[in-house]
Amino acid sequence: MSRKSWVFPFLIGFVLSCSQKKEGEDLKRLVKAQLQNTHTNEEWFAPTSVALEGLTYEQAIWKDSTTNHSIAELTSHIAFWNEMNLRSFKGLEIPDQEIVNDDTFQTPTEEEWLKTLKRLDSIQTEWEVSVEKSNDIKIKEWSEEIINMSAHTGYHLGQIVYLRKHKAWWK
Repeated sequence: MSRKSWVFPFLIGFVLSCSQKKEGEDLKRLVKAQLQNTHTNEEWFAPTSVALEGLTYEQAIWKDSTTNHSIAELTSHIAFWNEMNLRSFKGLEIPDQEIVNDDTFQTPTEEEWLKTLKRLDSIQTEWEVSVEKSNDIKIKEWSEEIINMSAHTGYHLGQIVYLRKHKAWWK
């Protein structure tokens, strides 16, 4: 085999490999940015760090009716689903019982509320670290789920901000 006959396929393979690596890095950057935008980066909407900042327990559990959720209930719901997805992403055990979505909207005690805030921040931080440490194949397999989870979080953050503005609890 002459030098010319193997150089071209080698270069094509190298370019494709670099291209795939770049695509993987771009996807990882996009996924991580979506997680950060719902956690700490104030871009198009308020992230959890801003939306939940400075709330009192009384404000967090306030409800306008029995059919709408309080901020505390929305926060427990976000934390629950982000944690379930994180456990699955990391290959950890997930409870084998059927999950009723309505049951994830919990009204915590004041002590539980403070723990929920810390737990959600910790889960969101762990998501960002886990994505950063993951390989391109895993990110590609999980990207749609992670971005959907971020959209779900953003949706509920909108509800939280609306409630705060409605009650004049927003800066």
